[in-house]
Amino acid sequence: MTEESYIKLTLEIAKKGLGKVSPNPLVGCVIVKNQKIIGAGFHQKYGEAHAEINAIKNATESIKDATLYVNLEPCAHFGKTPPCVDELINQKIKKVVIGTLDSNPLVAGKGVEKLLSNGIEVKVGVLEDECKELNKFFFNFIEKKIPYVTLKAAQTIDSKIADTFGESKWISSKESRKFVHEMRSKYDAVLVGANTVLKDDPKLDVRLIEGRNPKRLILDARLRIKLTSSILNSEKNVTIITSKNAMLKRKKIEQLKKLGVNLFFIKNINEHEIDIKSMLKTLAKNNVTSLLVEGGGKVFSSFLNAKLFNEIRLFLAPKILGNGINTFGDLGNNKIEDALKLRINKFEKIGDDIMIDFRR
Repeated sequence: MTEESYIKLTLEIAKKGLGKVSPNPLVGCVIVKNQKIIGAGFHQKYGEAHAEINAIKNATESIKDATLYVNLEPCAHFGKTPPCVDELINQKIKKVVIGTLDSNPLVAGKGVEKLLSNGIEVKVGVLEDECKELNKFFFNFIEKKIPYVTLKAAQTIDSKIADTFGESKWISSKESRKFVHEMRSKYDAVLVGANTVLKDDPKLDVRLIEGRNPKRLILDARLRIKLTSSILNSEKNVTIITSKNAMLKRKKIEQLKKLGVNLFFIKNINEHEIDIKSMLKTLAKNNVTSLLVEGGGKVFSSFLNAKLFNEIRLFLAPKILGNGINTFGDLGNNKIEDALKLRINKFEKIGDDIMIDFRR
């Protein structure tokens, strides 16, 4: 096998930690000796042993003079666990092949430096793009101090996310809805606006698959949500993000707290809109590294206008509605040269729909 093959294997192993290690990165590790894999492991749960340590524990023989492959630079600092590089040095590993460096200031090349200073051969940058893509949530969180934001919408060919009555069930196919539930399980939190809750009464869970339910967030500047909403009366872990002006609604706040609802009071830019950047900073302080925004149109537009999003996932259904609610509202662009420019990262057919992944 080649170095690329072994790093690809670390990426696949790392994915086993999806939904369990945030805000830490996804890391997989493979140890090879005499052209044979003698150990493998991944970071299984936040606060527990890292991938390298698990691979060493799983090794079928001594790792002395072996080569270790890992998708992310081993840590060189004390956190919830001891530094991984110290154990690699103690075990007399011969070579370490790394997919990409860790941009966390606590690591950021220090792991490589310590390995080299102890006579261990190091190679960095094998399948670097793939390694960065796997941990896009982590890198964005570390570098920008806010969550990675994906806007997700199911729309008709003529860009409608609901009919004139606000009804949107179901624009997309059953297969697309299952795919979205899989997406939810990979994000720390999913967010919708108050209008979406009032119109669709969603649960925002992952009931169509086996996986972790994300934190469920409702953007509701005026606390208009009904106490009977399904999202408030199903599984807990619900947070309402509202404006500081809403603090005057003491009775409603007490009623929501009795239902087990958390509330974040964020500064607002007007009566109807919350400051998106302040909201994202608050979420980051609460260890939300990734956010899936599922509507509605006004919420999408708020993120677009603030230029605070990383990607857009559009599920394009082969339907034409004519009249209805547009996916995106007024962005203040009147000329084609002012249009928000994106790039297509990938697309695929899911059921009867086409899913397009756009990146900034």
